[in-house]
Amino acid sequence: MDDIVQLKNINKIYGTIIKTQVLYDVDLSFGAGTFNSIIGASGSGKSTLLNIIGTLDQPTSGIVNIAGNSTTNLDRNGLAELRNRTIGFIFQFHYLLPEFTALENVLMPYRIHQVNPSAEAKEWANELLNLVGLSKVANNKATDMSGGQQQRTAIARSLINKPKIILADEPTGNLDSDSTEIIYELLRDINARYGTTFIIVTHDQRIAEKTDRIVEVKDGRIHLDIRK
Repeated sequence: MDDIVQLKNINKIYGTIIKTQVLYDVDLSFGAGTFNSIIGASGSGKSTLLNIIGTLDQPTSGIVNIAGNSTTNLDRNGLAELRNRTIGFIFQFHYLLPEFTALENVLMPYRIHQVNPSAEAKEWANELLNLVGLSKVANNKATDMSGGQQQRTAIARSLINKPKIILADEPTGNLDSDSTEIIYELLRDINARYGTTFIIVTHDQRIAEKTDRIVEVKDGRIHLDIRK
């Protein structure tokens, strides 16, 4: 299985006068189509690691390869292009635009490159809303949906550009146990249907135990790497 994410000797230091090192010589890779979790205590470096994988942050040193693309020599626009084309994001807070409908929110990442979505893009957005069980509320504004519905809308949004990788940062952190289970099953279904690679940062041990691989970060280093 080819690696879709490769990190080599990643170090991350914040600050110039007072320096704080968050990651130490991290070597980590993820195979295409795999379903993975990253766990660790608050301040362990796991969210920094996810941000570096997502090109939202750059390492102080080391090499990052995403879907065969080295990020080392990419400028801001190049990183944005790679991110928009290759990676979908799901956050703990859905970050939907409240004045827009579920359908309009799903189409937002597509509109970065094409302001007026094509008929094909709208059809795909509706398919995604159907996939996450939200066809009946496609025209509801974000404020007129439950927390679980808003998070499912965010999942559909993450898929609109057909990314190879989905990065999820505490995607069930604000949901009750029933909604958490629904979201987990949905992510698993997407992984099976489209072969999308999932990397999920979570504090929820129940979610982590259901993934195929658990990477534990401790004090900025890979502490455990368990493959099932």
